[in-house]
Amino acid sequence: MSAAEPGHDLEAMRQRGVPDHVGVIMDGNGRWAKQRDLPRTDGHTRGEEALFDAVEGALEVGLEWMTVYAFSTENWKRPPSEVAFIMWFNRDLLLRRADELDARQVRVRFIGRQKRPIPRSLLKIMDETERRTAHHRRLTLQIAFNYGGRAELVDAARALAEDVKAGRLQPGRVNEKSISSRLYSPDAPDVDLLVRTSGERRLSNFMLWEAAYAELVFDDVLWPDFRRTHLFDAIEEFQKRTRRFGAV
Repeated sequence: MSAAEPGHDLEAMRQRGVPDHVGVIMDGNGRWAKQRDLPRTDGHTRGEEALFDAVEGALEVGLEWMTVYAFSTENWKRPPSEVAFIMWFNRDLLLRRADELDARQVRVRFIGRQKRPIPRSLLKIMDETERRTAHHRRLTLQIAFNYGGRAELVDAARALAEDVKAGRLQPGRVNEKSISSRLYSPDAPDVDLLVRTSGERRLSNFMLWEAAYAELVFDDVLWPDFRRTHLFDAIEEFQKRTRRFGAV
């Protein structure tokens, strides 16, 4: 994996304060492959290097939470051959990289609807990876898989409705805290910085609640070409901004 490029003073970045939580929409795999007359699946394969270089960068700069958008609830609409490739590729990726993540004290967590149609063999490996790395706290890497921001809010609303029906919660006590506590990852801090690659400028149903006050950085680089230096650039851009959270 490549080292940080000259021009990024990581110690100075840490002193200025890095985001508590960075979200990344990893976009552009298909376009990267198309530009090279390659199958779309080659873009996903090359995206692995980008992901793990970004993880190394997160560790170097001292991030504690990073969530990456790996597969959305809408991605099931893609060609069946591509969906099947992504399922088995992610299974093999976890098998290849579990030791590396464990050695680097990275806690891996999956957020989203963890059920069929995800293959049972992949669900099993996802669960094993979570359990194996659960004690780590150097970096929590959340992988949003079969995830949608609206689906997450629907699931939280269902949990609230069930608790109200059972008498465990009074309707008048439903508030932001009670909703947040029923999201997929209630202990995670809100997203401070959201990065999207490939030049697209939209959220695409990613962490709609958690990113309510996130600073947005859009990078033209296609995901397979993303490296830690791009992450550092985004953090430096974040550090230049004034965050008011509705105040003056």
